Amino acid sequence: MHSVIVLALLFPALGALLAAWIGPRLSHRLIAWICVGAVSLSFLVAVAAFVRLSGLPAAHRLIQDTLFTWNVAGGTPIHFTLLVDPISVLFMLVITGVGALIHLYSAGYMDDDEGFSRFFWQMNLFIVAMLLLVMAGNFFFLLVGWAGVGLASYFLIGFWYKRPAAVAAAKKAFVVNVVGDVALTLAIFLLFVNLGHVGYQTVFRQFSILPVATRDLVAALLFVAAAAKSAQFPLHIWLPDAMEGPTPVSALIHAATMVTAGVYLVARAFPIFGLAPSVATTIAWVGGFTALFAATIAIAQDDIKRVLAYSTVSQLGYMFMAVGTAAYAAGVFHFLTHAFFKALLFLAAGSVIHALGGEQDMWKMGGLRRTIPLTAATFLVGTLAISGIPPFAGFFSKDEILGGLLSGGQVGLWAIGTLAAGLTAFYMFRLYFVVFGGTARAPGHAHESPPVMTVPLVVLAVLSTVGGFLVLPGGYNLIESWLLPALTRFGPIPPLPPPTNWAAMAVSLAMALIGFGSAWALYGRKAPQVEPLHGPLHRLLKGKWYIDELGEWLIVRPALWLGSALERFDRKGLDVAFSRVGLLVAGWGESLRPTQSGYVRRYALGFALGVMLVVAFLSLRP
Repeated sequence: MHSVIVLALLFPALGALLAAWIGPRLSHRLIAWICVGAVSLSFLVAVAAFVRLSGLPAAHRLIQDTLFTWNVAGGTPIHFTLLVDPISVLFMLVITGVGALIHLYSAGYMDDDEGFSRFFWQMNLFIVAMLLLVMAGNFFFLLVGWAGVGLASYFLIGFWYKRPAAVAAAKKAFVVNVVGDVALTLAIFLLFVNLGHVGYQTVFRQFSILPVATRDLVAALLFVAAAAKSAQFPLHIWLPDAMEGPTPVSALIHAATMVTAGVYLVARAFPIFGLAPSVATTIAWVGGFTALFAATIAIAQDDIKRVLAYSTVSQLGYMFMAVGTAAYAAGVFHFLTHAFFKALLFLAAGSVIHALGGEQDMWKMGGLRRTIPLTAATFLVGTLAISGIPPFAGFFSKDEILGGLLSGGQVGLWAIGTLAAGLTAFYMFRLYFVVFGGTARAPGHAHESPPVMTVPLVVLAVLSTVGGFLVLPGGYNLIESWLLPALTRFGPIPPLPPPTNWAAMAVSLAMALIGFGSAWALYGRKAPQVEPLHGPLHRLLKGKWYIDELGEWLIVRPALWLGSALERFDRKGLDVAFSRVGLLVAGWGESLRPTQSGYVRRYALGFALGVMLVVAFLSLRP
């Protein structure tokens, strides 16, 4: 097995290489077979790793494979090491499993696109980078995967590079994520300088010897990195704009891969955050604020993909609330269920957009429940799951987080999360009723997507329905029992999850039902043709609290002004100054040119005069 886990990386890497090298000369079907097959084989390797770990004693569930030495820094070798343990294998299964379904869906969705082969090699590259991120055995190669994910996402978000909006969105995502990249690099540098190592096991075992200020600084830098990648306020601004990429890209980025990298980083580095409690508390509160903040924006958006984008930001806030309060199993569980229902929702939205010839304005849809019934049914499953309606997956994972917050005395965070849960149900059923209910508002006749697109929808709908049964009220918690050995290997034992908090569950369900009822009253019962809500508050929420505009005035414009001022100083100041210096030197040269006559007797006379002056100076010196 030690020689096999590397195949999880090699299969999609080979698929990306083939699609980039010979893809333009192959048929679309053959390219799809190569790239979908590569990710599917990677999934089988992840399954084999999971089975292998399951057969080991709980305390020894660890597969570590050192392939080669990358470099020696300061006398310390940095190895390219792959590590598969209970934490990383769950992420591997989701990345490759859901990723394979998204690749299969893409074969139908992108079939008419002239950049078909380019799209697939970039998707495979994304999978490679994300797998390296979660399989890396040290912080250095985690950083390599981290940067690779950012690069691949830049390619995919800006895939339609002839659209100015897509190019701008790709640049925005890249710049914001570089903020996190720099923070992660600085954190790793501090660990190496102070501990002399970047391997997880060594860092986690020795981290407690560092001064408190250094521990807090490292943890804070790691949090900034996680917040940038996982779109936490105020670094969330890149994620909604990433909707300019193709819909399968949105599903891949928002469901199973890139945006959950921050959650993985906090869960992986839990011994660091356990020794920096003030930073961990900040993580939880930033997550709570982000969950509520994004939910308020989602209730006023009209673009079907942007509603889902802000719902992703909100759900990531739940995960950060969990990992920030040391409920790592609850956070990973919500990551798992979120991957199912959010991938389902995005792919179903893509099916709607495909059926309507590219239309994304939800107010130009309507009545689609009758024309694309399979897409409507699967979208409803995803809506029920994200809204926390039992027995769908989101009910169990979201209530695991909210119940833990209330039982742990985090009443403020629990209240924020519960309110966000009600808003989630409201904006998701608003979306469902407007898109699939009422009468058709789009011209033409919508058609159901082909099987290559609907089969992944059905599979994800099943997973969104039964995926929550890994954790059941009353103490049945497979996720906790699976992760506990990994969580106790390197640091203090995290607190076990409290018993089921039935009060929190009842209140959360009541809020979800209130959200559903409000959406039904406003959008379902009468099926309005236009948005019935108006007023300053609605305009504020539709304008996304004007955070982008605020950033434009506070950051972008001052930076552009400073750059312009420096450019003028460079052009009119430094350039002129250096040109004057050049003219001065040239003038000196012209004035000294007559002394270079070529007559030897003149040179001898000058030499003699110089010697006489030196002798006189030395003689007259006191």
